[in-house]
Amino acid sequence: MSARTLRLNLFVYPGGHHEAAWRYHGTDPERILDIGFYQDLARRAEAAAFDAVFFADGPSLADNVRYASRFRLEPFTWLSALAAATERIGLIATASTTYTEPYNLARLFSSLDHLSGGRAGWNIVTTGAPQAAGNFGLDAHPVHAERYERAREFVEVVTKLWDSWEDEALVVDQKSGVFADTDRIHAIDHTGPRLRVRGPLNLPRSPQGRPVYVQAGSSEDGRSFAAAYAEAVFTAHQTLHGAQEFYADLKARAGALGRDPDRLLVLPGISPFIGSTEAEARALHKEFDELTQPEYSLQLLRRLLGLRLSAAELDGPVPRQLIETRGERGNGSRFRLVLDIIDREQPTVRELLHRLAGARGHRVVAGTPEQVADQLQEWFEHGAADGFNVMPPWLAGGFDLFADQVVPVLRERGLFRAAYDGATLREHYGLPRPAAAPVR
Repeated sequence: MSARTLRLNLFVYPGGHHEAAWRYHGTDPERILDIGFYQDLARRAEAAAFDAVFFADGPSLADNVRYASRFRLEPFTWLSALAAATERIGLIATASTTYTEPYNLARLFSSLDHLSGGRAGWNIVTTGAPQAAGNFGLDAHPVHAERYERAREFVEVVTKLWDSWEDEALVVDQKSGVFADTDRIHAIDHTGPRLRVRGPLNLPRSPQGRPVYVQAGSSEDGRSFAAAYAEAVFTAHQTLHGAQEFYADLKARAGALGRDPDRLLVLPGISPFIGSTEAEARALHKEFDELTQPEYSLQLLRRLLGLRLSAAELDGPVPRQLIETRGERGNGSRFRLVLDIIDREQPTVRELLHRLAGARGHRVVAGTPEQVADQLQEWFEHGAADGFNVMPPWLAGGFDLFADQVVPVLRERGLFRAAYDGATLREHYGLPRPAAAPVR
């Protein structure tokens, strides 16, 4: 096996990533609140030696829950239950820098890292849903740039908290009666423009030193943030060229800041429809698209592009001239991705909605196991990806097909491990354990 191999995460969404997954006959929608269902999924991903399971989150109810399974289980509760059911696979959760406090978040992730034996990862987001503001007593959602300014200070505070115990601070010397060396535990006394936190954290340094820093924004602010802080980036791209541009740009930005670009993993999302023939896979994809609810899809278009269209306009062209490209919406990476699809493919409204139904703008592929593996290999070997967030269209069957049919092809080609080499998420990702920075 070559020194550089794919990193693969299972990205779990209730029911699956296609918006109509819950309607497909192969799903179990009655189990999407059953923790045993997710524990089984995590064990299957661990048996396939996946690097991690990833669970997204958002602090508000999606406005399209009428037509799709888009509610949110609380991720720390969820991942704690998965930690108890698994031994090696990484555990990554989304947590917002806009709608949480750094001390609470540092405790939650540190606890997960301790209790899982070093398998935690934090997907750092600033939250894009404006309706979240009302759930936290705010009159308005902070604007894009302000959210990223807070996020930078937030990550710096959390890092200080995770480093507030030196590695040698926990003594546990039964003979002398000294449990902890308090000279090695430090208040952080952070006072900044947005946050004030005294510290120290009320937990010792965790097995990984710090949970893995993951980020999921591809806007200009998002790229700048990722280059400075992220160790893995979840991103969405439709074309090899677009993915290559993002990959090269992010690695260059990290290098310009004095970071090792190889310690910043780029992991695009991929949602595969797999069949014994390409025609079978495409027919499966079409079957899912035909289960979509037009009203759900039109709501998605309103949210992404600001377009208010009716069902009567589904088979007409997308009215490109009505899309406002300036302001808050225009700053978003997903907005730009959808705009690129429109400009490149000139789809009808219905065709665009089907393109987005598969995985909300992430790349959807349909083919045989070998064809799916070909696409992963092409992106991996041509400067577009270090691995992938695998986003099964439906669960659990969509993941079973990938694990049972695509993973063996990747292994035959020397692209993916047959078994874990390490025990922590950092070891799976090939990332070093960071030393504690001196608290100043």
